[in-house]
Amino acid sequence: MKTMTIRNVPAELSAALEAEKRRRGLSLNRTVLSLMQEALGVSTGRRRSNGLRSLAGSWSEDEFRRFEQAVAPLSEIDEDLWK
Repeated sequence: MKTMTIRNVPAELSAALEAEKRRRGLSLNRTVLSLMQEALGVSTGRRRSNGLRSLAGSWSEDEFRRFEQAVAPLSEIDEDLWK
């Protein structure tokens, strides 16, 4: 394993890392490694995600139908605007 040093960490980032460390209940080193692995999709057994996967396919048929009806007017072209 390689040892790395990261310099000039902005105070805002340092504070966010400290808060995340406390939230996860891990050391700062393990927290940083975990965050990097998650962001890069390596060594976690999971693929990199934008966080939207849980939403895909989660609507019922009725919810999808209502959504389609709600956005249908957005597909209509106002001919007066294109004159």
